[in-house]
Amino acid sequence: MAPSVRGPLLRLAACASAFLAAAPALAQGQCRLALQLGMDVSASVDQAEYRLQVEGLASALLDPTVTEAFLNGPGPVALSIFEWSGRFQQDVLVDWTMVTTEADLLAIAERINRSIRGNQDFPTALGYALGFASTRFREAPACLFQTLDISGDGQNNDGFPPSAAYEHFDFDGVTVNGLAIGGASREIEDYFAAEVIHGPGAFVEYALNHNTFAEVMRRKLERELRAMILGEAVITGRTLPAVSVF
Repeated sequence: MAPSVRGPLLRLAACASAFLAAAPALAQGQCRLALQLGMDVSASVDQAEYRLQVEGLASALLDPTVTEAFLNGPGPVALSIFEWSGRFQQDVLVDWTMVTTEADLLAIAERINRSIRGNQDFPTALGYALGFASTRFREAPACLFQTLDISGDGQNNDGFPPSAAYEHFDFDGVTVNGLAIGGASREIEDYFAAEVIHGPGAFVEYALNHNTFAEVMRRKLERELRAMILGEAVITGRTLPAVSVF
């Protein structure tokens, strides 16, 4: 079997085994996923771009495909959202909230839309943002899986790098996905792929600019949430599209 085929199949088998092992807990309605979203509000993000991110995230959360992925899986999802920039500039916008209804997502989206930017003159401390997220997972509800979805438009330029965060903070079993916001060059996508993403099934989605943030965030959320419904596909014998898994 070609390596390009064998790798994804092995990851699929590993995810299926993990999900099947967790099936009894899911049958009892246990939280299936603790999902944490981190938004870049460093100095490289101007006010107009900030609003595109905020409104784009709110829009993505209310998209019918994302709503369906949140609500129709085997067990609820716990969601938390924070902004990050410099070493000590991380602000929680939405504390851990169990999403069980459309009203929950609407309330979160409205809260995000009303948010006022906390910091705008600080550099890009990605390592510190990862460390902050790790500590936040300790406060999350007990869920079968943990995923951090971190977005940014620049490389780490303040404090310790992402590699140090992974060395010194607890990311055991945590998947870290990236949403890289770039421009004419896709250098930032390569950086996120090499330095930021981490853990089983991790991936990067690329937004050409902040104007495309909403659509890419929608696609990214659906991809992350569908991965956690893998067990349903295995149990019922239905096949999910490959993009919904990895």
